[in-house]
Amino acid sequence: MTISVGDRIPAAVMTTMTADGPGPVSTDEFFAGKKVVLFAVPGAFTPTCSAKHLPGFVTQADEILAKGVDAIACMSVNDVFVMHAWGKDAGVEDKVVMLADGNGDFTKAIGLEMDGTGFGMGIRSQRFAMIVEDGVVSELNIEDPGAFQVSSSSHILGQL
Repeated sequence: MTISVGDRIPAAVMTTMTADGPGPVSTDEFFAGKKVVLFAVPGAFTPTCSAKHLPGFVTQADEILAKGVDAIACMSVNDVFVMHAWGKDAGVEDKVVMLADGNGDFTKAIGLEMDGTGFGMGIRSQRFAMIVEDGVVSELNIEDPGAFQVSSSSHILGQL
């Protein structure tokens, strides 16, 4: 079942790169008591994700954070090393937290997986963006296949 507005983010563990190497990120801790913008892409370094989706959030990070957002996170079903390299390449610095859902466990738990096997990508995340307040989804924007509109940084900024 797909997560909906009003639902609580399920307990899961993703990974991010820390100064000491890969480190776990518990969704229970990451979203607790905070307003977080979480957006997901089908794959790091892929065309739309690299040319538009992630750069938009990097460029508009200050505006988004000024609206009372505590964190912006980019999630993909990729390993932590790929997510870290992509973040460095995109110049995210401390503006966007790069979250690796390596096995797709979180993506499956929220019901937003997609089958990319026809493109040699395996099971990935659909493209989406959500606003999460204290662990509860307050806005959810899921893109139609191949689209990039409602999950953009500009669209999210308009919802804040």
